[in-house]
Amino acid sequence: MGVRTWLEGWPVYRQLTSHDPLGRGAAAKSRQSRNLLARTETADKVVKSVCPYCAVGCGQQVYVRDGEVTQIEGDPDSPVSRGRLCPKGSASKQLVTSSTRQTKVRYRRPYGTEWEDLDLATAMDMIADRVIETRRRTWQETDSNGRALRRTLGFASLGGATLDNEENYLMKKLYTALGAVEIENQARI
Repeated sequence: MGVRTWLEGWPVYRQLTSHDPLGRGAAAKSRQSRNLLARTETADKVVKSVCPYCAVGCGQQVYVRDGEVTQIEGDPDSPVSRGRLCPKGSASKQLVTSSTRQTKVRYRRPYGTEWEDLDLATAMDMIADRVIETRRRTWQETDSNGRALRRTLGFASLGGATLDNEENYLMKKLYTALGAVEIENQARI
């Protein structure tokens, strides 16, 4: 390796001999860093999403390559977060790609001791059947004085802080339409 080659590898030499005397641009880059690509440059598509962790609803850009999530970053077009994410939101990729993530519906029958896997359609049908049966069984059309109630006290809803305002609004509409009285969400509490 010659002296000139060695000097060109030295950032101070590049800084003093280039058009970057403050060392904030090309002079500060090594050969290795010049060849690096951002993780987002190789994505096939970018999907807009909302952070799943709290009710703030920060916008996210999900970068996908070959059907796999490669990176999740803040969405600069989001009026809520303007491209910023909290530490949990920044770690959303781990939620999606973790090897310990549950991808099947787990069900334990009443008085059972073992979990079994169900497909989503079966689980949704079971939930719908139970809601309909509970509503039918606990429906109160009128009180003892004949005043209209049109309600059920057989089920309630407690939305979590991982739901945004729109999801909580839709849940409120659904449970009100079903006749539930106890409807709350953690974000408001």
